[in-house]
Amino acid sequence: MKAVILAGGTGTRLWPLSRKNQPKQFQSLASKNTLFQEAIDRLNFLAPTDIYVATNEEFVDMVKIQAPNLPHEQIIVEPALRDTASCIALAAAIVGKKHPNEVMVIIYADHLIKGMEEFEKKLKISEQVVQNENSINIIEVNAKFPNVNLGYVKVTEKLDTIDDVEIFGFERFVEKPDLETAKEFQKDGGYLWNTGIYMWKISTILEAYKTHLPDTYERVMKIQKAYGTDKQDIVTREEYPLCEKISIDYAIMEKINPSQVRIIPGDLGWSDIGTWLSLHEELAQSPTDNISKGEVMEIDCEGSILYNYDDSKLVVGLGVKDLAIINTPDGILICDKNRSQDVKKIVQKLKEQSKNELL
Repeated sequence: MKAVILAGGTGTRLWPLSRKNQPKQFQSLASKNTLFQEAIDRLNFLAPTDIYVATNEEFVDMVKIQAPNLPHEQIIVEPALRDTASCIALAAAIVGKKHPNEVMVIIYADHLIKGMEEFEKKLKISEQVVQNENSINIIEVNAKFPNVNLGYVKVTEKLDTIDDVEIFGFERFVEKPDLETAKEFQKDGGYLWNTGIYMWKISTILEAYKTHLPDTYERVMKIQKAYGTDKQDIVTREEYPLCEKISIDYAIMEKINPSQVRIIPGDLGWSDIGTWLSLHEELAQSPTDNISKGEVMEIDCEGSILYNYDDSKLVVGLGVKDLAIINTPDGILICDKNRSQDVKKIVQKLKEQSKNELL
């Protein structure tokens, strides 16, 4: 099994901590380690030579600092931001040059997964299924509440059980439904949150690209041919920026034959940590508990997040409820945590005002 950690994205809804030059995956949010370091640690059952990181040029140095044991040649560098379909195609082409028949799993660097043993178990079972059936697998989680910020998958009948792990068929994707639809999905029970933890043989996914995203396929095949030669950088810089900018879900997963897909549910303690609200939901023991980090004092607070990343001052919350109070050296966010989805509007306004030093 080869694991590819996607670490090239940004997290605008976690401003002021997550910034263009140091996004959320390279920040410590849930523990003393960064989300990226936690993603590396979760793969400790693999050899370092089985782990790859795909990121953009800006973040290469951060990857090297935060993952010093990762061989530098296993950092896959994107010369342009072309979304997950192109990134995964590039990774499959590069890893597949040496390991064309290997199984590859996609891991996101900015996700929180608390169930490490369950995660390892489900990956290993999924690998067996891929080897046996040449399928495209997704490890999914139960929808805990109606969430309009996530994608869902509709599962069909149970197809198999391996070592008490159930494997289900797949019917369809639904990307970010409205609230009423999400409530119906919750009531139905046959819909799971889509984690984006995909597993497949490299040869299988490249064949899917050849069928459903042929231009991107041709370009990454040119990159694969040049990889490891003196033309590697030139060809990558010429071809990759011309790949279609589209997500893997829209480009490939919504188009493949559902009979080829297997769904493996897992109790992973998973969250994509997209907002300050989702962070609170994952880390607080109850909705009324507070979570805090850094030099913080709480007095009669309830259901709030108090994160202080500036050692030069103390952050005090007095009598506040359901707030996100995030302090950094050059910016402070104070908002109703239930509106933290709208933090991206702040980032947009900063762009409009050309306050690039705060982005």
